[in-house]
Amino acid sequence: MGRVIQTEGAGKDRNRLTRCVVLALRELMRQTEPNELAHDLAAFIGLALVEIGDTVDASVVAWEKRDYWVKADRFRMEWEWARRLGLAMQEAVRAEDWAQVALLSAQIGQRLMKVTIPQRHRLGTPWEGAWERLNA
Repeated sequence: MGRVIQTEGAGKDRNRLTRCVVLALRELMRQTEPNELAHDLAAFIGLALVEIGDTVDASVVAWEKRDYWVKADRFRMEWEWARRLGLAMQEAVRAEDWAQVALLSAQIGQRLMKVTIPQRHRLGTPWEGAWERLNA
């Protein structure tokens, strides 16, 4: 038996999710009133940020095996905001607190300011059905 090589790692997932979150933030900022699409967008942002927070531990496992504790801790501190803001966004969406959603969106946008998305991206609309997933 040969070695199994995993092409999809935590870093790739995190990059894809951050691009999707930026795309969803742009679309959410275009919304003028809280409708079904705005619910889906905000719920997706919350769910994706929590998922990004979950990928951090998977990324630092290799560093910790090699005793790179400082590098692992720095990386955790660099991404600790994702899970915290994701959970806050989920709470705000469930409570229909759109002022808080706007405030959190601005904070998330500042964190992901350097993420670029090409004009011809293949991300699609990953936020479809996120409101139902959040409430399930």
